[in-house]
Amino acid sequence: MRSGVIAQKVGMTRVYNDAGEHVPVTVLRMEGCQVVATRTVEKNGYSAVQLGAGQAKVKNTSKAMRGNFAVANVEPKAKLAEFRVSEDNLLEVGTELKADHFAAGQLVDVTGTTIGKGFAGAIKRHGFGGLRATHGVSVSHRSHGSTGSRQDPGKVFKNKKMAGHMGQTRVTTQNLEVVSTDEDRGLILIKGAVPGSKGAWIIVRDAVKSAAK
Repeated sequence: MRSGVIAQKVGMTRVYNDAGEHVPVTVLRMEGCQVVATRTVEKNGYSAVQLGAGQAKVKNTSKAMRGNFAVANVEPKAKLAEFRVSEDNLLEVGTELKADHFAAGQLVDVTGTTIGKGFAGAIKRHGFGGLRATHGVSVSHRSHGSTGSRQDPGKVFKNKKMAGHMGQTRVTTQNLEVVSTDEDRGLILIKGAVPGSKGAWIIVRDAVKSAAK
């Protein structure tokens, strides 16, 4: 089990394959992705690496975190994330990961925080069909309709699909294909959409549900 990486979402574009077909891709940029600390079985009971990415101002970094970065001899990082790894894949502190950590054609799992939509109705949030346009329905065409039953059970069940806060949740999209990588510019091009807004921090790992190429 290898470590993943931390990247920043740049936006979407398209590239052309050898057959001349256009492929929509999301562009992720890796900037200063380094190992900040390690976790070992002897000391911590499990093996993992802690990665940091981006740059943070020293004045905006807490005193405790400044000490951790000083021990690792790396610049303060804007984003930290920990990745479980097998013991033979532990990396040394200070090691920098590049875009060539992934290969073209490889499948990856991508985690990010979706774009917040605010308070949304049941049609937008859950894809409800809405009520009829006529035949007694007035003013409530986009409402979700009845939510409960009768005296038994006498309540609305938990997790009922209703209007509410939509988006701004941590989501993992699995088995996305890496179209290409650019080590010099630190870019990873992933086929299709990736959760998160432009500039958001994204975590990219090897796909857990498919064999590694």
